[in-house]
Amino acid sequence: MASINVQNLDEDVLRRLETRAVGNGRSLEDEARHILVEAAGEDMEAKRKAFRELSRRLRAETAGTPQTPSEILIRQDRDFGHRRV
Repeated sequence: MASINVQNLDEDVLRRLETRAVGNGRSLEDEARHILVEAAGEDMEAKRKAFRELSRRLRAETAGTPQTPSEILIRQDRDFGHRRV
């Protein structure tokens, strides 16, 4: 099996990977391996194609429907959505 060495990895990225690894019950190396296998997997293109098709279908289904701008929804959520009772 081959191996790679990743240089100049941002410390914040490393911390997030370590946190993710702990959350998934894996070592940092196992987590990195898992991410790489998933990213390079043969089914990734199939997932992308399925996502594009779903996006196309949803755009067609909602064509002409008025949409609320995201900044309004975010502001409403910030103002009203996180109140503690």
